[in-house]
Amino acid sequence: MSCTVPHPATVDESPSLHSKPASGRRRHRWAWGLTAVAGISVVAAFTLSCHRAQTQPDPSKATSSVPSIMIATATAQKGDIGIYVNALGVVTPRNTVLVKSRVDGQLIKVNYREGQPIHAGDELVEIDDAPFRAAVLQAEGQFARDSALLENAHLDLARYADAFAKNAIPKQQLDTQGAAVHQYEGTVKLDQGQVDNAKVQLGYCRILAPISGRVGLRLVDAGNIVHAGDANPLVVITELQPIAVIFSVAEDGLPQIQQQLRAGKKLAVDAFDRAQTRKLATGTLDTLDNQIDTTTGTIRLKATFPNSDLRLWPGQFVNARLLLATRRGGIVVPASVVQRGAEGAYAFVIKPDHTVEARPVKVAQIALGLALIDAGLRPGERVVVDGQYRLQPGSKVKTAQAEKPSAAK
Repeated sequence: MSCTVPHPATVDESPSLHSKPASGRRRHRWAWGLTAVAGISVVAAFTLSCHRAQTQPDPSKATSSVPSIMIATATAQKGDIGIYVNALGVVTPRNTVLVKSRVDGQLIKVNYREGQPIHAGDELVEIDDAPFRAAVLQAEGQFARDSALLENAHLDLARYADAFAKNAIPKQQLDTQGAAVHQYEGTVKLDQGQVDNAKVQLGYCRILAPISGRVGLRLVDAGNIVHAGDANPLVVITELQPIAVIFSVAEDGLPQIQQQLRAGKKLAVDAFDRAQTRKLATGTLDTLDNQIDTTTGTIRLKATFPNSDLRLWPGQFVNARLLLATRRGGIVVPASVVQRGAEGAYAFVIKPDHTVEARPVKVAQIALGLALIDAGLRPGERVVVDGQYRLQPGSKVKTAQAEKPSAAK
């Protein structure tokens, strides 16, 4: 059964059927309007996407347009560098003497200036010696009297011996005289000791410097009465040349230090200021302590310095640097090259295309502004010294003034 759609011209326009064809035409027009709007939307969307695709920058072109980052570089070099143990030390005089009086008396003279360098045997102070000279005279007088009695006893003994030889006196009388002689001999020895002691006490009135060094501030003025039992000294003498530095190192470094000492090597020790920028003096390791401090796990070492220019002073804090060995032909770069990250130490290495890569490195030591690299760098490679905070792997860089590391001998 076929169905023919009537042409609009042949449609019956009777009043009873007029509402239906009009409604169909309106629906037809509405459908065509929706189709047109959808088409326009598709065309607009396509046009917009094409425009965006044309205006989207090319990543490769964008990267090439980024300006290069200005950095400072250095070249990894081979060199000889020392392996050091660093520690905080205290300057300690080799000898310190608290000079006190050994006798009681009035201090009548001070013969030194405060802070004056002195030599062993120099007279420092004088104590009134009048009572001690009198004691010497008294002891010498007693000695002379008892010496005369001894001499007379010897003469009597000789007479008794002759008389006994002639059977003029009994043996008992001779023996008694002999005992008297021995008694006087003991008395004379006692007197001699008293004389010597009085002279020693007299000598203590002049107090001499027991060592060479430098005196401190005057603690007692002339005119005061001093006593042998006084707690405070008259003066303090400190030996400054040579002088010592005592410092502590971790017990892990003890075997290597002992190995060097057993081999007969004299280990050099450098003393630096607190900022570790200025070397004050150079000395040699003297000795090790006889035990390790269990609370800190460290052992104390003592180094001796000539201190000819007096740059080290007792009580001064210094940074001691003990040279254990010298690494020959190690890779050396400035210390600022080494960066620290979550995965350890690394360095920015400049590639031939002027971009950088972050390369892990193994650092053996950092000292005096230089880093000794055990692995990760090759001689001749350029590394970033300054400006790392602006870099990331692949960053384009421009080289500023280069630095050249110098190996520390």
